[in-house]
Amino acid sequence: MKLALFDLDNTLLAGDSDFEWAQFLIEQRVLDREVYEARNVEFYEQYKAGTLDIHEFLDFQLKPLSRHPRSQLDAWHSEFMEKRILPLIAPGARELINRHRLGDDLCVIITATNRFVTAPIARALGISNLIATEPEHKNGEFTGQVSGLPSFREGKIARLESWLDERNLTWLSFLESWFYSDSLNDLPLLKKVTHPVAVDPDATLKGYAQENAWPIISLR
Repeated sequence: MKLALFDLDNTLLAGDSDFEWAQFLIEQRVLDREVYEARNVEFYEQYKAGTLDIHEFLDFQLKPLSRHPRSQLDAWHSEFMEKRILPLIAPGARELINRHRLGDDLCVIITATNRFVTAPIARALGISNLIATEPEHKNGEFTGQVSGLPSFREGKIARLESWLDERNLTWLSFLESWFYSDSLNDLPLLKKVTHPVAVDPDATLKGYAQENAWPIISLR
């Protein structure tokens, strides 16, 4: 058995679904532009620089989910998928996924972005296995809090190993493993797999990949 792990934002997508979701809500006038837009850009820059405080960001990202009924959020997300996400699917993403699927590899999207935003995207890409940051919910509605460990940096390794354990699997269950990512934030998990692949990487990851002779590819 082989394992194929895919980051989502700026890897399978030619953009960031976290950032785009907040911008979409601003355009829908759900969020106040003056209050939220600069903060959204600030968090995105921190992420790219590797300085993001994930809990501070999740407070910003998840609070709006608690202010609206799930039915309304789902309606907005459907429009968000059509207008913002489907055009962002990287041209080479489906081919890469299909190559691993044809090899009967276990395919998993693993992302720091929350499950509400990413689950429909994973379905659109044809991947049923998703490890994402989990927004807390009660009685079907979001509370604005995070549930459990965010799937971010070293947290991706912990969440993945927990996910594997639930399926009676470990790293040793796989002859080979791949992880495709664009971000320096994913270096911990990239170092764990047998085949780390930098995809349209940021400058830090590109330099690290070159120094360590990792493949560098583009899906765009």
